Amino acid sequence: MEELFVAMKMASSVILFGTLSWILYVCVNKWYESERIRRKLINQGISGPPPFFLRGNLPDMQRIRAKVSDTIKAPSSCNNSSDKFLAHDDHIATIFPYFEHWRKQYGRLYTYSTGMKHHLYVNEPELVREINQCNTLDLGKPSHNSKKIGPLFGNGIVRANGLSWAHQRKLLAPEFFMDKVKGMVDLIVKSAQPLLTKWEECIEAQGGGNGIAEVTVDADLRGFSANVISMVCFGHSYSKGKEIFEKIRTLKDAIANSGYLFGISSFRGTMKQSEIGNLEKEIETLIWELVKERKASSSSEKDVLQSLLEAAKNDENQGLGEKFCKQFIVDNCKNLYLAGHETTTIAASWSLMLLALYPEWQDRIRTEVAQYCPNGIPNTDSLPLLKTVTMVIQEVLRLYPPGVFVAREAYEDVQIGNLHVPKGVNIWTLVPTLHRDPEIWGPDANKFKPERFKDGVSKACKFPQSYAPFGLGARLCVGKNLGMMELKIVLALIISKFNLSLSPCYKHSPAFKILVEPEHGVQLLIQKI
Repeated sequence: MEELFVAMKMASSVILFGTLSWILYVCVNKWYESERIRRKLINQGISGPPPFFLRGNLPDMQRIRAKVSDTIKAPSSCNNSSDKFLAHDDHIATIFPYFEHWRKQYGRLYTYSTGMKHHLYVNEPELVREINQCNTLDLGKPSHNSKKIGPLFGNGIVRANGLSWAHQRKLLAPEFFMDKVKGMVDLIVKSAQPLLTKWEECIEAQGGGNGIAEVTVDADLRGFSANVISMVCFGHSYSKGKEIFEKIRTLKDAIANSGYLFGISSFRGTMKQSEIGNLEKEIETLIWELVKERKASSSSEKDVLQSLLEAAKNDENQGLGEKFCKQFIVDNCKNLYLAGHETTTIAASWSLMLLALYPEWQDRIRTEVAQYCPNGIPNTDSLPLLKTVTMVIQEVLRLYPPGVFVAREAYEDVQIGNLHVPKGVNIWTLVPTLHRDPEIWGPDANKFKPERFKDGVSKACKFPQSYAPFGLGARLCVGKNLGMMELKIVLALIISKFNLSLSPCYKHSPAFKILVEPEHGVQLLIQKI
């Protein structure tokens, strides 16, 4: 019996030793492979912070962020935030302080690593231009965090790569060509009416003698944008899809708080993975119920959902199976529900914040709307004439682009200009840093100055390819035309009817939650004109 015990103990030790040896072997091999890639980059003259064994630069990132967090004073519940320095604040240096720290140390092109995954930080205008012109399918969305954002986007157009992405873009892009978007103007105007009516009622209820009310604009703008997407893409009102929008937003915040990007969690209300999975299933069930309702109605309405249904039917006929086709429809609906309305909501919120700080631009917009829009309501003919509104939107998207990164992964060795990018390396372009670079935009790069766009983007800065609020190159946002149209209409309508100023209770705190948004909302004082 004792000999059996000794034998079992020895066997356990051998198994344990073998397991540990195998783990060590794998780790060392991966480390050597990681170092081999790093050497390829260094040999091209690309420097960067030295990595820690197995952890890369994650300890540095955590240390730098903790140091910055300790120096940030939490905003009080109500303060006078009307100072225009708010618009000039470089919020990205606070949200991603390690990128700014390394940029000052290593320049616009450097390498760093998270674990044993290598990344290139690329904010060099010429290289950004090369990425913009690179159409190979060997560059796609990064896979290292793909699983974490999977519940939010599935394998829809935002997250898909290769031939799957090309197929989806070919299907969806025509739905948002300008000729088609022009036909949506009346619907967009109609979708804005509940917001305008609600604010008028708020003024009557709160205003008293001075006729001023305080509103937090985000939720109302979200309702406007969601209604546009619901009607344009799915042929139903926001009220039908309201639960879907709310759950997708909850899911977005949960994934953002989980540290999906580099594994650095915010630990604020972090949702368990099982809860994220359950929420994903609930969203997909709700979307499929609306899809089934559309299929049962035999509607021939030509909207995005109809195009998805027709494409899925064609794929099913080619033998891809019912399950695949169902997931194809649901995933792209999720993409449209989130990307199609959340980015517009955030951009509109930042626009109203900056217009409240700069009332002279409100006056210029009102004059323009009164000149070109019958009864103050934009139409297809008048919208192209609203140059001031366009300049304001372009400047807002320069200072506060909702999308922070243009991110790519090299699936094979790729040549970008003079740069050789080894297979597996991720490329990150930090859009707000490009947008605020004094060497690109001049010494007033941090100032709100819409007139810089009076002659278009090509004359606004030294390197026009450095303006990328809708992304870059082949993966440029398919909904760009619709998003710009929504913003022009809603801003023209709001500014023509209301005078805006910033509430003393506004807390300026841009936060990264997949997109960069006002963490505490935008509180405005509104007065009917």
